[in-house]
Amino acid sequence: MNKISDAAELRAIASDVRKDIISMIYNAGSGHPGGSLSAADFLTVLFFNFMNHNPKNPSNEKRDRFILSKGHACPVYYSLLARSGYFDVSELMTFRKLNSRLQGHPDKSKFDLMETTSGSLGQGLSISAGIAFGLRLDKNKAKVFCLLGDGELDEGQVWESLETIIKYKLNNIIIMIDNNKIQLDGYVNDIKELKNLDHELTDIGYKVIRIDGHDYEKIVTAFDDALRISNENVIIIFDTIKGKGISFMENKPEWHGKAPNKEEYEKAMKELEDG
Repeated sequence: MNKISDAAELRAIASDVRKDIISMIYNAGSGHPGGSLSAADFLTVLFFNFMNHNPKNPSNEKRDRFILSKGHACPVYYSLLARSGYFDVSELMTFRKLNSRLQGHPDKSKFDLMETTSGSLGQGLSISAGIAFGLRLDKNKAKVFCLLGDGELDEGQVWESLETIIKYKLNNIIIMIDNNKIQLDGYVNDIKELKNLDHELTDIGYKVIRIDGHDYEKIVTAFDDALRISNENVIIIFDTIKGKGISFMENKPEWHGKAPNKEEYEKAMKELEDG
């Protein structure tokens, strides 16, 4: 698909994505707004400026693969697919409805545009490693982009996968961490502290890029740098705000997995409209 590099246009798309997220979750009466909103900026840049994919040929073997390991944040993923042209935006309002393709966690058996089913935290990076291995065996130069949540790093399987990726030099994976500092039960550092995350990842053998996940110039530079590096494994840590864009949701653990009521929905949409 045609790439968009203009920051203002990308911000406008991300704003629409945020409106989709809130509308989907309000309409369904359930869902996970916080971690969907926090990832909207850098995923918009990825989908519209860097990732090789084409809604007119979604099964192209040369496509880049996107794995949403933190599957509860699927509203942002569904919105980006719709906004990219894979299906009509109106279908987003079937989110979490009976017989909808757009389940509360990605389900490949219902929706073949998904690379994989996800939702059981910790598994996405293992899946990404397997896909990356297969691509290398096929001499396919496609990339795998895997998004993890920071709370998801509590899972031991993530660290096993991180070491496996280094062991087998799977440099065709770009790992992204949405570091919004909040998980289901509260603040990440109150549950398992991540203050030495950069050093821990560097010690394993990763090239770590850490940036503000809402700064478009820095996001573009980070993806540029990550894709230029061919001889190291790269992790981009995006420092983000959970619930970004909606004042009463920002940095509030209770908005990890809660739908807004009518008054909250209207207030949220007004804030997004006002920008």
